[in-house]
Amino acid sequence: LSAPELVGNRNFAGKRRAPWESRRSSGEAIELVELQKGSSHSEIQEEIFRKDNRLLTLLKGVYVESRDPPVRVSMSLFFLKLKAAFRCEEKRLTKLGHLGDLDVKKVSKGKISIVEALTLLNNHKLHPRIWTAEKIAVEYSLELKEVNSLLEFFIPFAVQEFPKETKKAIKPT
Repeated sequence: LSAPELVGNRNFAGKRRAPWESRRSSGEAIELVELQKGSSHSEIQEEIFRKDNRLLTLLKGVYVESRDPPVRVSMSLFFLKLKAAFRCEEKRLTKLGHLGDLDVKKVSKGKISIVEALTLLNNHKLHPRIWTAEKIAVEYSLELKEVNSLLEFFIPFAVQEFPKETKKAIKPT
């Protein structure tokens, strides 16, 4: 077909396709394709399967195959986990210091502010019979184990002022 015939002929693609369509409806074309693919297709599948097995054995040497058991969460367990998550969000009022607006007003339960830590350490140092670890744990909503480790590892320094006489003894030269 020449170019003018192509332009004038709207059914060009349809004419070229017509023999294929007639064979396709009869099933001849499908059988031809299947016969051509049939012998090589099975060989290709076998080759892929062999390669997959070889790679799988190599991967098993590197990776550990593990499967987690299916998790069944009951509603009570779900609510316990939810409650534990919200327990961290509970706040308590701090023992206010002398700084007013600069003081921390609320602290999460199970935690203390720096001012509170220094106060309780100093109170325990000055009055160990009154400020016991148990009383501190109750007063500041802390665990007893944490309070014991706090009292054991953090010992406040004793701040002492020099008497005024020694200041006079040191004269600038």
